[in-house]
Amino acid sequence: MSNTSAVSSTGAKPIANPLVLVQAKTIALLAGVALAALIVYYFIGVDEGAMSVFGKSMVVHEFFHDGRHFLGFPCH
Repeated sequence: MSNTSAVSSTGAKPIANPLVLVQAKTIALLAGVALAALIVYYFIGVDEGAMSVFGKSMVVHEFFHDGRHFLGFPCH
C-alpha cells in the first residue's frame, strides 16, 4: 500500500515545484486573454448602435446600457 501523505520519510515536507509553462503556450494564452478583453471593451465601451459592427441594431447597446453608465462610458 502506498503512502499518500505529503511528508517524506525524513519528516520534512517536500518543496513545491513551480508551474512551468511553455513559452509558446504562454504567448497564445496572453494573446487570447487580450483579444477577449478587447472584444468585451468594444461591446461595453464603444458599440453605439448606429456605429455598430452589426449594422444599425441597438440590441448590443441596450444590453450593456446600464453597465456602460456604471463604468463611466457616455452613450447619449
